[in-house]
Amino acid sequence: MNKNRSDLSRREFIKLAGAAAGAVSVHGLVNAAQTRARKTAGPNVVFVLTDQWRSQATGYAGDPNALTPHLDKLAAQSVNMSNAVSGCPVCCPYRASLLTGQYPLKHGVFLNDLCLQPKGVTLAEAYAKGGYDTAYIGKWHLDGHGRASYIPKERRHGFDYWKTLECTHNYNKSAYYQGDSKTKLLWKGYDARAQTDDACGYIRKHATAAKPFMLVLSFGPPHNPYQTAPKQYRKLYDSKKIKLRDNVPEAARARTRKELAGYYAHISALDACVGDLLATIEQADIAKDTIFVFTSDHGDMLGSQNQTRKQRPWDESIMVPFLVRYPAKLGSKAKTIDMPINTPDIMPTMLGLCSLKVPQGVQGVDYSGVITGRDKPLNDAALITCPSPFGEWVRGQGREYRGVRTRRYTYVRDLKGPWLLYDNQEDPYQLKNLVSKDAPSDLQKQMETLLADKLKATDDNFQPGTKYIAKWGYKVNARGTVPY
Repeated sequence: MNKNRSDLSRREFIKLAGAAAGAVSVHGLVNAAQTRARKTAGPNVVFVLTDQWRSQATGYAGDPNALTPHLDKLAAQSVNMSNAVSGCPVCCPYRASLLTGQYPLKHGVFLNDLCLQPKGVTLAEAYAKGGYDTAYIGKWHLDGHGRASYIPKERRHGFDYWKTLECTHNYNKSAYYQGDSKTKLLWKGYDARAQTDDACGYIRKHATAAKPFMLVLSFGPPHNPYQTAPKQYRKLYDSKKIKLRDNVPEAARARTRKELAGYYAHISALDACVGDLLATIEQADIAKDTIFVFTSDHGDMLGSQNQTRKQRPWDESIMVPFLVRYPAKLGSKAKTIDMPINTPDIMPTMLGLCSLKVPQGVQGVDYSGVITGRDKPLNDAALITCPSPFGEWVRGQGREYRGVRTRRYTYVRDLKGPWLLYDNQEDPYQLKNLVSKDAPSDLQKQMETLLADKLKATDDNFQPGTKYIAKWGYKVNARGTVPY
């Protein structure tokens, strides 16, 4: 527990943390004998996806502010991919890459509010073909027909159980559609809490089913607005006592402390939701054969480098948490793998962990062997891209870029040439840019070669964003944004 919390906050938090483990018991327990008797074709999968949660913002990652006891406990039982990268750090591009295993310039969703039209088998379709029930609860953001519009079955890309809305960040008045009904419903209270309850019900119901299940639970928080988490979690954080990262400039510190207090409140609320999910899985007696993944679509600058939100190539934007728990194959002890893993790699890796075939057309790599220890972690870098800046990134210093994030270094170029080079081991807050345009160092030359290899492997010729917009026929406004 952090020393800058008041005694009252400590007591409240201990009470809240304990509630997650106990609250699930009111729903009743699954018959354990039935669960053990099920002949499964593979492990269950629970994939928890958050929105705008940067990798640094957990207790297990060393954040001095974050109160995340359930995630800390999960990390102590999981493989931690400590260099998980959101290769195109924006909501829709990430989600499209998650479902297709492809990079944005192949699946075409390199802006927000576009409709994914996959050319190939999607994540849920692959699981369904492998004998799984599939479910999606929460934020979708891949339909491109309006953020509050009904999404028909043919645009759900293989998910059967469906309680979803395209996109909202009104967490306390959050709508959704259920199945094939066009009636708009409202989640009760804070949507992540209600969505978690629904996911727990799904898990209990399917724990004894003949088929294994693959469930995606997609939360809207901790994405801004920051000050809308339930009051009991907001009370845990005093903005005046928030410890800032060293790369937040003085002029941004007061605003950033206030935003971070709300951001961490959302984080603690979601941590309690994770606690409920894990308790449900344990009580259903399916923990051993359930793959539990916790991650995010991208991070949040929150004042670092005097920047906000996402799309940026700095670590606060591109680095995300990525925990994998699978006791049957991974054991129950903490293990850290520092090999970079990118968004398109998630789909083939998850399928590999379940011994399912990776579809043709997938560009990502199956790293299930690395996670299980069968293969050596040899991947050298993750490609990071911004094919066409939009929205908040257009204003001011937004730009197209390509780069690589290795275990140690970040290297980025824009259309004018080399832009950023950091030694993240010696300079973890990325305060010293090592790029030289007149006399490139050997390191810079090595990083440039590595980037060129990654671009060639992904058929990326790095053109201005307007070229890609024209190629795909997208209509954008003056901010580069697809109207929604």
